[in-house]
Amino acid sequence: MLRLLTAVLFVSILAVGLTADVDARGRGNPNPAPVVYVTSQGLHYDSIVTADPLPWRGRFQKLEIGPGGRIQTLWGPGDHGYVGGRWWMDTNGNHVQDASDHYFLCPLLGPGRQAP
Repeated sequence: MLRLLTAVLFVSILAVGLTADVDARGRGNPNPAPVVYVTSQGLHYDSIVTADPLPWRGRFQKLEIGPGGRIQTLWGPGDHGYVGGRWWMDTNGNHVQDASDHYFLCPLLGPGRQAP
């Protein structure tokens, strides 16, 4: 039950974070699109959630909620550690990637920009 409540809370936070102060700039898309900040580059990228959830198989990159509710990650397009938008979020709070975390596909769309 606790795991289910944690997952529901996470998805709610992610939904708010992904749609807050976001628009699908220049893409003719009337729906909001997530913006992800790549800390190593200092750039913001538009994105789109294409598969949610994914099974816990293969490589994933950590995505987290940063200061001010900003969605952020360490690596982005062109960086060695970027895995094409295959993300995991630590929904159980143990700081370890495991089966009870949330996994999804949300590729970053270039070019990156300075402002959200």
